[in-house]
Amino acid sequence: MGLDELLQQAMRVHDLYDRLNLHERGRGWTREEFMLGFAGDVGDLAKLVMAEEGARDMPGGRAALEHELADCLWSVLILAHRYGVDLETAFRRTMAELETAISARLPGDGSSA
Repeated sequence: MGLDELLQQAMRVHDLYDRLNLHERGRGWTREEFMLGFAGDVGDLAKLVMAEEGARDMPGGRAALEHELADCLWSVLILAHRYGVDLETAFRRTMAELETAISARLPGDGSSA
């Protein structure tokens, strides 16, 4: 599944949440509320990673870790959409910039041997 397909599926869930929030609360979430939800998901992910590494106990195990990673990806896709960011272009550009910057700091030609 490519990024476009992931975004389409994420938007279907986004639209369902909008319908549910409109029904239950009379309004959809703002971009800021999506960001706050994402921050909460990242906190949950941090706890699950700690559990995966044996540093804490958390229920759910591997399935919970997979679920939270997917939740975080969903949030990133939705935030990019809501802010009009072409995530694929931004990702490619950012990775190219990082490759160049990191390679410039490595001794020799920057390749790992």
